[in-house]
Amino acid sequence: MGDLVTIITPCYNSEKFIESAINSVLSQTYFNWEMIIVDDCSTDKSVENIESTINNHPKIKLIKLLSNTGVAKARNIALNIAKGRFIAFLDSDDIWHPTKLERQISFMINKNIPISFTSYELVDVHEKNKNHVIYSIGKVNYVDYLKNTIIGFSTSMIDRKFTGKKFRFNNDMRSREDTDLWIRLLKEGYCAYGMPDILAYYRIHPNSITSNKVMASLKVWDLYFNIHALGLIKSTYYFMFYVFNAIKKRT
Repeated sequence: MGDLVTIITPCYNSEKFIESAINSVLSQTYFNWEMIIVDDCSTDKSVENIESTINNHPKIKLIKLLSNTGVAKARNIALNIAKGRFIAFLDSDDIWHPTKLERQISFMINKNIPISFTSYELVDVHEKNKNHVIYSIGKVNYVDYLKNTIIGFSTSMIDRKFTGKKFRFNNDMRSREDTDLWIRLLKEGYCAYGMPDILAYYRIHPNSITSNKVMASLKVWDLYFNIHALGLIKSTYYFMFYVFNAIKKRT
């Protein structure tokens, strides 16, 4: 049957996309999974759409928060009850290839690695391919990642056999909490390994962080200089690489 994988999906006002995300999990060829959806006090029809889509599915748990806490805390709430050896992340506006879990877990077990990620393709609001693929690279350590934040979050997976259950997101962060997590984990000496396979699809829409490149860049600078206190010289050095690789990924 294979080891259990916990899929964590925070949701906030994703009524247009959450059904597709859930269905991409229900379509997986790997069957030993649980999904924890944390609705962060949505004001649209997200909860209604989630409940109608999951239809009391025994593998999917919906947690409805009474106040908006932010995506970091929402993910931490899910991590607190996650039972899986593997932790996979799927944002509410992204979708997975049907063989994503099966191929990625096999890759991690065969290679005996703690963190993995895959290539992914950009799609529009209608799930139409934008003919743009972000290709993974073979291996990423702490310094590599500061230069190139290549890990697509909805493609990532963590094996808690290596990391234990100690890792958490920074509750105070409202964005770039995923980048912060990878910096902290990789700084501990772990490496992340990329699969060339395109196993996820990132939806680009006006409200997506991916679509606002300037804002994303400013958040990365804040992360380097203020949150991780790398200093002006190191922050500038790594940020220049980050900008170069961000442009390279998008062109």
